[in-house]
Amino acid sequence: MVSWPASAANDSIKKEECKELIIDIPLALEPPRWPECCIYRVPKRLREVKHMAYTPRLVSIGPFHHCMRKELKDMEIQKLRYLRDFCYRTGKSMENLACIIERNEVRIRHSYSENFLLGSKEFVNMILLDAIFILELFWRKSEKSMAQKDYILSQPCMERGIRYDLLLLENQIPFFVLEELYCGDQQNEAGLQNGKLQEQLLIKKDILVELSCRFFRDLYSDEQPDPKIGEVKHFTDLVRRFFPPPKPKQKENEKHIKHLYTATKLAGAGLKFRPVSGRSLLEIKFLENTCLEIFPCLNLSWLLACLPCLKSTCLSRVQRFLEIPALRVDDKTEGLFRNLMALEQCHYPFETYICDYIVLLDDLITTKADVGLLADKKIIVNELGSNAAVTDLFNKLGHEIESNGIFYLDLSKELDGYYENSWNRVVATLTSVYFQDFWRGTATMVGLIVLALTLWNFARLLRK
Repeated sequence: MVSWPASAANDSIKKEECKELIIDIPLALEPPRWPECCIYRVPKRLREVKHMAYTPRLVSIGPFHHCMRKELKDMEIQKLRYLRDFCYRTGKSMENLACIIERNEVRIRHSYSENFLLGSKEFVNMILLDAIFILELFWRKSEKSMAQKDYILSQPCMERGIRYDLLLLENQIPFFVLEELYCGDQQNEAGLQNGKLQEQLLIKKDILVELSCRFFRDLYSDEQPDPKIGEVKHFTDLVRRFFPPPKPKQKENEKHIKHLYTATKLAGAGLKFRPVSGRSLLEIKFLENTCLEIFPCLNLSWLLACLPCLKSTCLSRVQRFLEIPALRVDDKTEGLFRNLMALEQCHYPFETYICDYIVLLDDLITTKADVGLLADKKIIVNELGSNAAVTDLFNKLGHEIESNGIFYLDLSKELDGYYENSWNRVVATLTSVYFQDFWRGTATMVGLIVLALTLWNFARLLRK
C-alpha cells in the first residue's frame, strides 16, 4: 500500500476546495449597458432627494412602472379604447402592429438600462398599448373636434397630468417605436427603395415630431423648437432639445468657479437685471460697455437713478446688465428640471447644460430677497405663492448633481470680477444712499453746491 506524504494530501484537498469556489462565467455574458441604451432608472442618490418627482401618477409608459400601482392600472382601460379606435381609424390590424413590435423587441429591450423578466408576449403587448396610446392621444390633440369629446383632453387637469407623466425619464418608450408604428410598412419598404416613398417617409417622421412638440408646447411657451431637431431618443430627450445650450468658451484644463455671488449682492454692486424674450431659456448674457472695463470711473448709474428720462439716451449704454430670459415657476417646474437633469447625469455626463443652468440659478438664489429681486424684475414668474417656496426649490434642485460648469464658466468669471471690483461697489453705495431718486439726488446736489460755496468763501476769507 502506497502512503502519500501529508503535504501532498493537503494540496489535493485544497485543490478540491478551490474547484468548488470557481465562478462559472458564461461566455456570452451581456454587457453592462447596450449601445442603444437611452432610458434609465433614476439613480438612487437623486430619487432619495424627491422620489415623487420621478414617479408617474396617472399613466405608466414602458416597463419600469408597468402595473405597479392601482392608480396607474385605471388608465390601462383607456389604452385599450385608444387601441381599438386607432385600428378602426387607420385600418391597421392589431396583428400587423404587434408584428412591428416583435420585429424590434430586442432593440427595444436594449434601450433600457435594466433587464426585465417580462415574457416576449407580455412585453410586446405592453409596448404596443403604450405606443398606440401616445399616437392616438397626439392625433386627438391635433384635432379640435376630437379633443373636445376625448376623456383625457376634455379635462385640462388630467391632460396636464398626462403631459407631465410623459416627460418622466423612467416613463418612456423609444421614439423609434412610435415612428415604426406611425409610418407602418413604409419604414421597411423605404429601406429598399429610393425616391418618392423615402421622401414620404421623412415627411411622416417630421409630422410625428411636430405632433410631439405641439403636445409639450406648454413646457417651452414662447420658445420655438428647431424644426430640424435631430434624432430624438424619447420624450425626455425631446423636451431637453427645446432648450438649446449656450456656447461654452472654456479652455482645456481650466479651473471651474465654485462660487458665485447672489442676485442681491450683485444688485448691491450696481448690476442691473433685465428680462428678455425670444431667446433660449438658457441664454444668459452679461452686457458691459468696453469703456467701463478700462475706465470704471465712467459709471454714471447715479445720474440715471436721479434722472430716469436719460435712460433712453446713450447714457444707458454705460449701465451693466445681466439679461436673463423669464422663467415661470409652478408646481411642475421641479419635476421637469429634475428629470432633464437625471437624463443628463445618466446619458449626457459631459453635456450637462441643464444642470449648469440650475447650479447657476442656485448660486444667484440663496434667500427670499434674491427671489423677490428677480420677481420684481419679471425674471421669475412666481406661481408657487411665496418667495420662500421658490428659494427652497432652487436650493434643493442642485443636490447630488454632478455639473462640469463649462457652459457658464465665462459668465461666472465676469460676474465675480464685476462684484470684486471695489469701484463698482463704491458707486453703487453712493447711488443708493445719495442718488436713489430725483428728490434725494437734488438734495445731494444742493448740499454739495452749498458745501462748495462755503469752502470757497472760507478760502477767500483766509486769503484776506
